[in-house]
Formats: sequence, C-alpha cells, structure tokens
Amino acid sequence: MKEITAKEVLEKLNEGETLSVIDVREDEEVAQGTIPGAQHIPLGEVPARLDELDKNKKYIMICRSGGRSGNACNYLHEQGYDVTNMTGGMLDWEGDTE
Repeated sequence: MKEITAKEVLEKLNEGETLSVIDVREDEEVAQGTIPGAQHIPLGEVPARLDELDKNKKYIMICRSGGRSGNACNYLHEQGYDVTNMTGGMLDWEGDTE
C-alpha cells in the first residue's frame, strides 16, 4: 500500500497541487473538521459509492489515525483504483480544516 504523511499532503496543498482527498470517517468526526476540499465517503459506504470515483485519478484516503483509510485503500486497490493512505490521519494533520 502506498503511503503519504500528513505533512507531505500539507506541503503539496501549500504548493498549489490539486489533490483528490477522500475522508472515510463517520459524519460526526468529519463535522469536527476535515481537510479543505476533501470528499466525504464513510468507510461503510465506499463499496456502494464506487461510481463517484474515477479510476484515472489518484486519491489520498484519510481517517482519524490511518487505520480505516488503510482498509479503504486495500479495498479500492483491489478494485483497480490508484490510492494512497495518509498515515497518522487527522490526528497528525496540522493544516487548516473546514
């Protein structure tokens, strides 16, 4: 599984890079703040919402600590998607949230 740190994601965003970030946390967790522009798809809904994802795009998966997003990465990789897990999750995020 490909991995990226929260710091690396923040650096890419600060450099103006456009990233496709998917937050797989639950609604109440996302309500406390997420990476600006992140798409919210709770982990349990990922299989039913594959039509919202593009196999030609690269995605960075995030959750609270990196565990659930790792599970999402494993599943999506098996389905043919290009996914990277943000290790440490939102616990390691030092950037702005929305």
